[in-house]
Amino acid sequence: MRAELSRLRDSIDNIDAAVVHMLAERFKCTQQVGHLKANHHLPPADPDREARQIARLRELAESAKLDPAFAEKLLNFIIAEVIRHHETIAKSS
Repeated sequence: MRAELSRLRDSIDNIDAAVVHMLAERFKCTQQVGHLKANHHLPPADPDREARQIARLRELAESAKLDPAFAEKLLNFIIAEVIRHHETIAKSS
């Protein structure tokens, strides 16, 4: 039992590391978007895009057997952080 528990926890740790690295890559891209928006005087938030992304992620979650409401909460949290970054970039431009 302990060996199986250890193996599963090792897998969880690896997945967590991958999630962190993927989020870091995502934020690198959104930082670039923030600079583009600031340079072209576009607003930090894009509600239409955000709504499309949430709908898309909910569908992906369903097909992956993940609770769509959880996926939406996660994406909303990420979007809020992205908008905060974009606002900071816009103020510094």
